[in-house]
Amino acid sequence: MSVKVLKFGGSSLADAEHFRKVAAIVKSEPDRRYVVASAPGKRNSDDEKVTDMLYKCYELTREDQDIDNIFFCIKRRYDKIINDLGLDLSLDKEFQRIKMAILHHAGRDYIASRGEYLNAIVLANYLGFDFVDAEKGIFFCDDGTFDAEKTNSVLSKILEKHEYAVIPGFYGSMPNGTIKTFTRGGSDFTGSVVARAARADLYENWTDVSGFLMADPRLVKNPKVIETITYKELRELAYMGATVLHEDAIFPVRAAGIPINIKNTNRPADKGTMIVKETDIPASKDVITGIAGKKGFSTIILEKDMMNGELGFGRRVLDVLMNNRILFEHIPSSIDTLSVVVSTDDIKDKKLIVAEEIKKAVHPDYISIDDGIALIAVVGRDMVSSIGTAYRIFKGVAEAGVNIRMIDQGSSELNIIIGVEEKDYEAAIQGIYNEFVR
Repeated sequence: MSVKVLKFGGSSLADAEHFRKVAAIVKSEPDRRYVVASAPGKRNSDDEKVTDMLYKCYELTREDQDIDNIFFCIKRRYDKIINDLGLDLSLDKEFQRIKMAILHHAGRDYIASRGEYLNAIVLANYLGFDFVDAEKGIFFCDDGTFDAEKTNSVLSKILEKHEYAVIPGFYGSMPNGTIKTFTRGGSDFTGSVVARAARADLYENWTDVSGFLMADPRLVKNPKVIETITYKELRELAYMGATVLHEDAIFPVRAAGIPINIKNTNRPADKGTMIVKETDIPASKDVITGIAGKKGFSTIILEKDMMNGELGFGRRVLDVLMNNRILFEHIPSSIDTLSVVVSTDDIKDKKLIVAEEIKKAVHPDYISIDDGIALIAVVGRDMVSSIGTAYRIFKGVAEAGVNIRMIDQGSSELNIIIGVEEKDYEAAIQGIYNEFVR
């Protein structure tokens, strides 16, 4: 029998109605054997995530304030799910232990992780699956980094003992036994880790959208769903702001060659998006796979005659950034000019220092640091073999009435990145999408 690992996000496990949808999905195929559960998310726009309420408990105890009201709301949330599902289950003892730990100033990670822990217990009970606590099989090193090999070895042996199981997402344990949470995309990462340990044939990531979209739906009306995307394309888009799946979450399954299927809990019949290592399937007539971008960048612009003949010029500029703990994003250049794109947040309090140190290091004829830049990445595996792709990007931007401030193309020709003024960001993305898709 093949093995599928499923991860359900907080929106998919927000209440009893969603639990029923999840159970129908899991039970529809016998090879859906391991389920990773998130904490209950928002039931509506005015609602609050359980994890956020747990963080509030932590902050209140640090300020020696009472947590009874908010803790009661958390407990009531789970009790309602249990009662609405008609389960013969009580979490009273678990809540007593958790409240006692909070009042005795338990760590922030422990408190935050209890949302997933409790929800996984409820889901396991409802499905009739075993419950496997993530702290028993997911491990971190002393410095807080994820211990991939120990986790894979131990978790594989644990899962071999359970034909069907639910595992809480978001956390694992430190060498001293304390709870440690993942910093970003926690439950997605847990799902990926479990898929690798289970030697899964497929990792299904269930959320509230029917796959990875070609563009941000807040900027482009009804963007198309990407049917197939490679790990490399996903990483490029996720890094530039696409949010369905954090790029860090793909590494465990990418190393194992396990495909990911992004699916919609509310529309389980939809194909969703397949994320694969390699594919011969064309990205479609659209040529590009997707568009993503971010605001909040600054450009350090340098000019100097004969710069290209000055050995070590670029290295000395980057040394200044390194000494000031500033990461660079892109370095577009020409014979006598060099631009370095950095995060505005990283440089905003260091502009004068960086400018003076660069002047001493390379003696430029001109230097300026300009804020208000947005970067847009156009990504696609078919771009390398499609004539006129760059022309069409520039055409779409021009027809949107936007001026391009920067152009950078990766050597793999997987993506083309342009920089525009932040005020033109939305119009530029809409123009590019309209050129390729509509």
